[in-house]
Amino acid sequence: MNKPALLLGEYRGELLDLTHYGYITVVDEKGKVIYSAGDSDAMVYYRSASKPIQCLPVIARDIDKKYGITEKESAIFAGSHMGEKFHIDTLKSIFKKADLKCDDLIMKPAAPSAAYANEDRIREGLPKNKLYHNCSGKHAALMLTQREMGGDVKDYWRIDSICQQEVLRTMSVFSEFPEEKVIIGIDGCGVPVFAYPMKNIAIAFKNLACIDTIKDDILMEAAHKFVPRMNKAPEMIRGTGSRCTVLNADPNIIAKSGANGVYCIGLKKERIGIAFKTVDGNMDLIPSLVREIFNQIGYINPEIDKKLEEIHSNTVINDNGTPVGSFKPVFKFEKHL
Repeated sequence: MNKPALLLGEYRGELLDLTHYGYITVVDEKGKVIYSAGDSDAMVYYRSASKPIQCLPVIARDIDKKYGITEKESAIFAGSHMGEKFHIDTLKSIFKKADLKCDDLIMKPAAPSAAYANEDRIREGLPKNKLYHNCSGKHAALMLTQREMGGDVKDYWRIDSICQQEVLRTMSVFSEFPEEKVIIGIDGCGVPVFAYPMKNIAIAFKNLACIDTIKDDILMEAAHKFVPRMNKAPEMIRGTGSRCTVLNADPNIIAKSGANGVYCIGLKKERIGIAFKTVDGNMDLIPSLVREIFNQIGYINPEIDKKLEEIHSNTVINDNGTPVGSFKPVFKFEKHL
């Protein structure tokens, strides 16, 4: 059990220099595993891949409408933003409209991830701010849920809070896995993080892609409202030129990354869910793995393939910008058709 598969080899010159192991699971619309590499029952923390699900209690209760939060603004509830100017402007708007206080955020102040990106170069040296933390959009959604359900907003991060218990329920509905079997830890940003079997994480993203299969009418309607917002405002999910932005810009795809090599995708027309994790947590491998997964399941999307290659090709580049080797996906799916 929990045996990972060799997913990718990293060559320097002609010599195999590094090996990267992990788990990949693909499920169909009924939640049946149809392709896998490694153990589909391995327990894995969702990390930030859970954000499109964790924010749905806000949408289900129309809390966004109550405070005049626009659909585009609300997309950042599911994001791991880079701290670009438009991200921070969006968060400031949400906090002002909903009368939330930045001091109530549980995480420590952070610097923007995009300090050197595009127009944000000029922001180098700005003082740290809690809104710059890439999880602040999710935290805003959690704070709103906690307050609207009658809890003290300052306690939104506690696992026994009304907010986190509703998140756990929502996560388990989408993952189709019993709440009492979920493994709970603490995420990097200070809130609870939930671990589910790989196949159930894939099921959750299948449910986001195939909204009619969600086994809760209220959450089904919430997903029906929210998922298109991720496609219409994909830059809110991560930032300019990122893999999440590229993938979610395609209306057929719903995708979200999580820390330590977690990535999840739902394909709407194909009605499948995909989840994978690299054991070593290497995030740079994600574009190569997504491209190879698409190739092996027969999902042909030349535009996405080209954009993912531009983000991260299979060429190993050294500190001087010189090509010195290559990444080679080596896994072959076990088919369960």
